[in-house]
Amino acid sequence: MVLQQAPEDFGKTLREARERRGLSLRQIASATKISLITLEALERNDIARLPGGIFSRAFVRSYALEVGLDPEQTIQQFMGQFPHDSVTAGHPTTGKTEDYDAIAGDHRMGSAFLRVLAIVVPIAAIGVYFGTAGRRVVSQVFGVHATESAGSLKPAAVAQSPAALAAESGDSPAVVADSAAIAPDAPATDRLVIQLKAVQRSWVSADVDGQPALRRALQPGDEQTLNARRDVVLTVGDGGAITVTLNGAAAKPIGPRGQTATARLNLTNFREYLLAP
Repeated sequence: MVLQQAPEDFGKTLREARERRGLSLRQIASATKISLITLEALERNDIARLPGGIFSRAFVRSYALEVGLDPEQTIQQFMGQFPHDSVTAGHPTTGKTEDYDAIAGDHRMGSAFLRVLAIVVPIAAIGVYFGTAGRRVVSQVFGVHATESAGSLKPAAVAQSPAALAAESGDSPAVVADSAAIAPDAPATDRLVIQLKAVQRSWVSADVDGQPALRRALQPGDEQTLNARRDVVLTVGDGGAITVTLNGAAAKPIGPRGQTATARLNLTNFREYLLAP
């Protein structure tokens, strides 16, 4: 009787090579600029989460170089276990690999978020209070009466100019003008809005708040908008082919032209990616 050799577990091969080097997935993600979610998918043989084609092979090559494997041989093993049809149609996954460094890092990130929240909420409450006080001052100066129960405003002297109001009240026009400048501060945004526009063809992958949101190639002129409350992991096949706008402000390219690049954007760090005014 001839025994058939069990198929090679590609993800296990990568994981064992990484562990021999004493590296965590987070360290490899930092070195290769490939998202942690994509690296986890490679080690779980979760091919459905990869972009496919040359992009998947580029990820495999980068991973192999970091863990000391021969990149060309590793790519051949990858293509042998996952032929083209399985790459496009998805492939059964194995058990999830635990990255204890990544888990600890996530706990630290969560604790930091709670500390920031404890600071931001009282500040926001103070801003709302003084903003309300400012509206009351403006209402008194311009004769606008607020009906709190109905939540409506009844203008009493909207048609009058500041000079006319000054004449009636005995104040100088300068006093009225200064009072008119009082207004509440603009509220802080609680979400990150990312607008993408392709200037050249490029494959784009995006995970919004931990969930897959975009997996497709953008053609020149194509636009895509992403809304996140926590963070966005954005991967582009050509770092210079996609222009990015963050909360309405122009941002730097995700990476160098012609190279695959990944960025994790959130409400804390997105200003680091904005172009200098």
